[in-house]
Amino acid sequence: MANETLKTASVLAFERKLDPSDALFYAGDWDDQANSRNWQPVSIIEKSVRGTISNRLKTKDQDPAKLDAAIENPNLQTVDVAALPADADTLKVSFTLRVLPGAGTPSACNSGEYQDKLQSVVSQYVSKAGFSTLAQRYAANLANGRFLWRNRVGAEAVTVNVARMSNGSASETWSFNALDVSLRNFENLSTDVQTLGKVIESGLNGEQHVLLQVTAFVRIGAAQEVFPSQELILDRGRGDKSKTLYQVKDIAGIHSQKLGNAIRTVDTWYEGADDLGPIAVEPYGSVTTQGKAYRQPKQKMDFYNLLDAWVLKDKEPDTEQQHFVMATLIRGGVFGDAG
Repeated sequence: MANETLKTASVLAFERKLDPSDALFYAGDWDDQANSRNWQPVSIIEKSVRGTISNRLKTKDQDPAKLDAAIENPNLQTVDVAALPADADTLKVSFTLRVLPGAGTPSACNSGEYQDKLQSVVSQYVSKAGFSTLAQRYAANLANGRFLWRNRVGAEAVTVNVARMSNGSASETWSFNALDVSLRNFENLSTDVQTLGKVIESGLNGEQHVLLQVTAFVRIGAAQEVFPSQELILDRGRGDKSKTLYQVKDIAGIHSQKLGNAIRTVDTWYEGADDLGPIAVEPYGSVTTQGKAYRQPKQKMDFYNLLDAWVLKDKEPDTEQQHFVMATLIRGGVFGDAG
């Protein structure tokens, strides 16, 4: 029975339970993967280009002579680029992923009564549904190389090797042909993907320490451009680069946040999922590249409505929406009801 006096804690925060490092880029030859430890880092270089004006211009009530001058001027810009060297046809992308226990346990909560009720709800979920469904989907997103983003598009071949690390060495290993693992659905997963999922599940349950070393080899062609994360520069001065790429000690890389977004792209429980496919787990189902949120509060299918109904009103969502709520808690964030 719902407790009428129970309210959401004003301070309520959760730490992420899937904790990726940044990914680093290296270049080498597809047939020399066994010696990939010796591959050379991919560096970022500046390139100045003389482009054309191609953006949409306001033409209404404009002086035609001024319009012509604007269009005819060159578009000068400096950008960062990253590419494989001329003698390497394969990109190596390497990162580690920690799987932490305690999903659903707040890192900060200023209401003991609310925390007790939340813990009860989470325990119910773990005993009834368990983390198996989510863990299998996280494993699939490692196996299919979704974390490679644009580097996966048009690749001739992609191999993803995952090793469970223990005392500094690999205790278990898996190898996947990433292009054979679907990006659209999580049905009919291979035995290896399911086994990896069970390892991730055991980490979420706190049954064992889980640290995964993930290494992807992407055969895209000698001297081809590769795609690290792009930095968001908020304070631009005149003459600055128009594109700045991410690097760690002069090695091109992908942000840990972008890797996390790919790994948690498991939400197929929203309206319209049959057309769009999985989206990243976000409280409002936001997909920034489309400027759209697929879990609008008015539909009562967003994280906050589902969580409040479950914890405060004892209205248990269906199992699929429970998966979504728990995946959001695994994602982590600040969810308090502060003014």
